[in-house]
Amino acid sequence: MTTSALQKAGEFTVGNKTSTRKAIGLPDKGLRTKLSLSNKLPEEYDALVVPVFKGESGLELAATGLFDESVDTAIWELLAAVGATGKAEELTRVPAIEGMEADFVLAVGLGNPDALDEEKLRRAAGVAARSLKGVGTVATTLGSFGLGPAVEGFALGAYDYPGLRSKPSSSEPLGRAVFVDSRENAKKEMRRAKIIAGSVCVARDLVNAPSSHLYPATYASIIEELATEQGIAVEILDEKRLAKEGFGGILAVGMGSSRPPRLVRLTWEPKDCYHHVALVGKGITFDTGGISLKPPASMDNMISDMGGSAAVVATVLAAARLDLNIKVTATIPLAENMPGGNSYRPGDVITHYGGTTSEILNTDAEGRLVLADAMARACEDEPDYLIDTATLTGAQLVALGERTSGVMGNGPLRDQIAAAGVAMGENAWAMPLPEEIAEAVKSPVADIRNVTGNRNGGMLAAACYLRHFVTEGIEWAHVDIAGPAYNTSSAYGYTPKRATGVPVRTFIEVLSEIEHM
Repeated sequence: MTTSALQKAGEFTVGNKTSTRKAIGLPDKGLRTKLSLSNKLPEEYDALVVPVFKGESGLELAATGLFDESVDTAIWELLAAVGATGKAEELTRVPAIEGMEADFVLAVGLGNPDALDEEKLRRAAGVAARSLKGVGTVATTLGSFGLGPAVEGFALGAYDYPGLRSKPSSSEPLGRAVFVDSRENAKKEMRRAKIIAGSVCVARDLVNAPSSHLYPATYASIIEELATEQGIAVEILDEKRLAKEGFGGILAVGMGSSRPPRLVRLTWEPKDCYHHVALVGKGITFDTGGISLKPPASMDNMISDMGGSAAVVATVLAAARLDLNIKVTATIPLAENMPGGNSYRPGDVITHYGGTTSEILNTDAEGRLVLADAMARACEDEPDYLIDTATLTGAQLVALGERTSGVMGNGPLRDQIAAAGVAMGENAWAMPLPEEIAEAVKSPVADIRNVTGNRNGGMLAAACYLRHFVTEGIEWAHVDIAGPAYNTSSAYGYTPKRATGVPVRTFIEVLSEIEHM
């Protein structure tokens, strides 16, 4: 598919509908490394990746179980000779030992063996994978300390988004990673890890796609293509349906753009499932701030303002691929926030889906407006749980930094999500909804207003606003991922620069926990 074709609005099919138009697909994909499982070394491989520890007496090499003891000893001696210590995420590359088919050995430090956990293994695997770009095939025994985390870390670390260059990038990805593991349940662990990592990479691909290619109409079609492949039901509301059904928040935000908004609904519903989780994700495909225009510096990063929607899409896809016995619905509002002639203005009052009115004080606080409509619609399905996520506030970064999501809500679900985030290496922290901030969200001319006029507690104010759209009796949590969804610094661990895929793994973990409740 050509770039020029992607740039023409409305020239694509959606799902399996009969049409002469071409399907979209993602502009490019970042996970190009093949991952496989074997109970022995492949016949041909370029490198062997082995774990080492920082023991009390110095460097410790975990026995590979692949060679004679003399070969393992020779590897250890060579690593020790060049100063390897085994500290966490340390990489040491040495030539292969005689009798091995590889060109070199890469030792990956796991630190103190008594302190090793899944996240440390995940990060070490990611660091190793990032260092192996351009290598054809590697074999590794990292999975012997946790196959799932090792595969996730390796896959996520190997992720490399090539972009839309006219010529191929000179940086080739790692070609293939073979995990050597002969345990009986290894295939099951491998499959789950590949699905989880692949889902994160889908979210990364969506966020990394430029807004010239990913805007409401094309994004809705891409979502439908991805969902239809997994047997997930899809409904798309265009601007006419949105107007007819009263989605005033989505329409207000999207009316300043020449690319009209959409609302996408996804449903994964196995037979005889007991629990129902509703997901909502903010899908602002580009955010200029509208009339309340943002400063131009770093505005290009606003292609990431649909990170919440990408995470929700990827989570529903994962639920289907993992065949989770739980009903999952997703309500995904898509809009561009642009300062056009039809833009909404500070001082406007809009009516949301369901009838709640909002006074607009700042058009750059648009995310909560589209989420409000989507949450009100999601609550009509009477789910047991409602989880929304968004790159919502700069206040999240001020409060918690670039790598920790803020989680707010009205029940135990808040703490469950925060705990899952920490366990999965997607740090999250439970935050309160103070009474005085909830009071400040009230408006003198409407039911509520979209900002309080006070910088303090901005993340909490946004959550207090959203709480107005949660039906009583539904357990709800809001996850602000403004910083964690998009890494503007250097790559670290298994996290690349740009899109991170947070909080997909957290959400998959929470769905899995609810499935067994």
